[in-house]
Amino acid sequence: MRTKFITFEGAEACGKSTQLERLHARLVGAGHSVTVTREPGGTQLGEAVRNLLKHAPEGRGMCSEAELLLFSASRAELVHKVIGPALQKGGWVLSDRFYDSTTIYQGLARGLGEEPVKWLNAFVVRNIHPGLTLILDLSVDEAQRRLRQRSLPGEPFDRMEAQTLDFFISVRSGYCQLAKKEPNRVRLIDASGTLDEVTARIWKEVSDVFQL
Repeated sequence: MRTKFITFEGAEACGKSTQLERLHARLVGAGHSVTVTREPGGTQLGEAVRNLLKHAPEGRGMCSEAELLLFSASRAELVHKVIGPALQKGGWVLSDRFYDSTTIYQGLARGLGEEPVKWLNAFVVRNIHPGLTLILDLSVDEAQRRLRQRSLPGEPFDRMEAQTLDFFISVRSGYCQLAKKEPNRVRLIDASGTLDEVTARIWKEVSDVFQL
């Protein structure tokens, strides 16, 4: 039986957060109990880690291993205090990123390797896995255009948004490979087009998988 835990993945500016909120509204409108969370973040500790990873000057230039462990610490707290309890109560959980982000961003794009990241992910999540993972796929050029468009004049990108083009090319390639490797859990969603078009693609996958 699939757990009612849906994760949204993809590179920066692919539209994850917007589409997650749209799915949340639809599920709540249908009478479901839904918990929404994000990574890094979702708890007081997690939000402090998020600020360190994305915005705080102290996080600039951190080594890849430290980055990996900080993401994992945030995830451990989130699983223990938010995701696990919500699923135990029979509700839905929607998360803006989960362990696949670590597999792709730190394991692949940062070059830390599959095995240490796989072990750490397994240690942290305590057998709690998504029933469905939606990867919003967008060309690197379009993602960069959206990043520039949504940034305020003179406002710098955050630490993760400011990575190189080669980094984001690796991220996109890794997500596409993941979708091919785990087709039962992971679905690749074309994130180009209008918001409504992407929303319809997502709902088709969700309704088919969970028979809604």
